[in-house]
Amino acid sequence: MKRICIFCGSSPGRKKAYTEAAKETGRVLAENGLGLVYGGAGIGTMGALADSVLSRGGDVTGVMPRLLVEKEVAHKGLSDQRIVDSMHERKQLMADLADGFIAMPGGLGTFEEFFEILTWAQLGMHNKPCGLLNTDGYYNELLNFLDFAVTEEFVHPAWRSMILIHDTPADMIDAMLTHHPPAVDKWGGAR
Repeated sequence: MKRICIFCGSSPGRKKAYTEAAKETGRVLAENGLGLVYGGAGIGTMGALADSVLSRGGDVTGVMPRLLVEKEVAHKGLSDQRIVDSMHERKQLMADLADGFIAMPGGLGTFEEFFEILTWAQLGMHNKPCGLLNTDGYYNELLNFLDFAVTEEFVHPAWRSMILIHDTPADMIDAMLTHHPPAVDKWGGAR
């Protein structure tokens, strides 16, 4: 594993814990020699994460649609800032560049990016680890809903089990580094 893609917010969120987790995640990535692939902004938890990796000499690749360069205040000090034409192109390039995916606390964009990449794993388009960093219980209600979707038989238990869930950046990165993809088939559940 060389690079991890992290989906997170262009806002810092309400709790200081979210920004602190972003900084800690950056530290853990850099200490493990892992590069960061992310949305390319210099604000919110996105900026805190990128700055943390960069301050430790780590490699950071940002991927941002041209439309958002000014709106999201593109980070000016990245190792590699890629400007693309669309959100679809952004997600595909991030997926191509990364060896694993983590969603930190974030908003609708974070949710959409994480669930798309998780769906790609469900469909067998990749077998890279996908995790939710559950800082301060941020994803508890979402996890309850996913369990309900399993109960209602819209989500197979094997697909639900594909999501790595950890509360701390160190535990999440350890899980990413030791991940063995489950044998899951969209049409039949576990293989």
